[in-house]
Amino acid sequence: MDLAYTPNRHLTDTIGITLAAVGAVLLALLTLYLVGFDQGAISRSGMYLHELMHDGRHLMGLPCH
Repeated sequence: MDLAYTPNRHLTDTIGITLAAVGAVLLALLTLYLVGFDQGAISRSGMYLHELMHDGRHLMGLPCH
């Protein structure tokens, strides 16, 4: 139990939580893009990524063809 106020520790915890939240949001947006909107632009091997995410698109109600 800390009896003394330590502002630096609180600031470090806040920055760590903020970075983790930003990372989670960026990962979620990347996943949403790959599943929902990528039409082979990211994968140079043709429509491999599109076909891999095909069922996910239909489950989310996104048009893909």
